[in-house]
Amino acid sequence: MLRAFFRPSRGQFVIGVALFLTALIVVMTLRSQAAQPEFANVRQADLIQLLDSVTAETRRLEGEVSDLENARNELISGADRDQAAREEAERRLQQAQIIAGTVPAVGPGVRIQINDPEGRVSAELLLDAIEELRDAGAEVIELNDSVRLVMRSYFSTDEQGRITADGTVLEAPYVIDAIGDPATLEAGARFRGGLVSEVEGERVGGTVTIEQVQSVEISTTVTPPENEFARPR
Repeated sequence: MLRAFFRPSRGQFVIGVALFLTALIVVMTLRSQAAQPEFANVRQADLIQLLDSVTAETRRLEGEVSDLENARNELISGADRDQAAREEAERRLQQAQIIAGTVPAVGPGVRIQINDPEGRVSAELLLDAIEELRDAGAEVIELNDSVRLVMRSYFSTDEQGRITADGTVLEAPYVIDAIGDPATLEAGARFRGGLVSEVEGERVGGTVTIEQVQSVEISTTVTPPENEFARPR
């Protein structure tokens, strides 16, 4: 009788299988619902509204990114313009300082030596020589390693008959250092009726040597006088 109790009947077996299958279906359903995304139970209208909001936010962020990129490009471009303006201003300042003679200068050019054994070279002859060199493109000129010639420079003769430049007495031999194109400067000094012709002619009886130099160093400077009336605007 006990063995009959532990041996299930056919009906009990069928009922047990049915209960097992029912429990399995319930568990699988619960797991399926748990695995679904959080929007599974959201209405379609709500999903559309949510998608529109996300799209609008994305466009707003893209617009901000574009604005930031434009601002960055403008800053970079502005910095480039400022840098170019500073470099141009610095270049013009250096050019003005060289022309005014307030800074040393270096560059290719010529060194001209005028030998005057008879003492016949005049202030006018030296002035003409300087003007000829300027016409030939000389950018910086120095006399006897002591006088920087600028636009307001002048030549004269003192009471002893000595040649002076900007008040400084010049002694022979007269040495002219000029920065510019070496070949052009030499041609300007040698043309007929120019410096070489005048000095080596019978009237003066001197000699001229011209050396083309790749690096002429001019170290003398001038101190510009203060303006009495003019002021910068």
